[in-house]
Amino acid sequence: MSPFKSRKQNSQKQEDGSSSFSNKPNLWQPKTELGKKVASGQITSMDQIYLGGMKVLEPEIIDTLLPDLKEEVLEVTSTQRMTAYGRKQQMRAVVVMGSERGYISVGVGKAAESRDAISKAIENAKKKIVKVSLGCSSWECGCGTNHSVIRTTMGKSSSTQIEIKPAPRGVGIVANETAKKVLQLAGIKDVWTLSKGRTRNVLNMVLATVNALSKLNQLKLGIDYDKSEKTSSSKAAPNAS
Repeated sequence: MSPFKSRKQNSQKQEDGSSSFSNKPNLWQPKTELGKKVASGQITSMDQIYLGGMKVLEPEIIDTLLPDLKEEVLEVTSTQRMTAYGRKQQMRAVVVMGSERGYISVGVGKAAESRDAISKAIENAKKKIVKVSLGCSSWECGCGTNHSVIRTTMGKSSSTQIEIKPAPRGVGIVANETAKKVLQLAGIKDVWTLSKGRTRNVLNMVLATVNALSKLNQLKLGIDYDKSEKTSSSKAAPNAS
């Protein structure tokens, strides 16, 4: 067979879409134990992952359990570092992702081009999803809906600090532009905030806000509560005699 005929056959295969280089959808093949449980249907919600204390290492898990996540690019800047061969410049992207129903995350990615940096930031954000405890705890409001946070919380990142307080319905989100975008993607509608430090730094402001929202899940129980639990359990237990 002449080489001209083989080239014609390869070109016909490429036109027909039967070549080996055709774009086929990549099926997810989970590698971790958590990913296998999600793919098999044993885990169907993020609450099961949080209660089990499992760590998300595959972004496809979030694509399966939270398909309605929204993303927003907050900043794309250039960074430089000195190497033995001179200065190396990269692009850094800061992306915030949220479901507007109590889930929020922030991701940072670096690459030579802006597009690759944004894709890396999205992949990084999917591995750090945080659940936000929503509620109505303002003394001026007693509607009982999930429009604000359950209590006052504070977050910090470097020199940037933010304090988030519950607010009644109709107040809206009283915050700067960066923190407001994060709170909106988290599903918060009414809240008061107080920020200190270098709030112009977008990355530190986003990290401080997400840190404050993650602390809503950390509620310490008092010593009296622990003692009452022990006494009640000892009374409920049957006597050995």
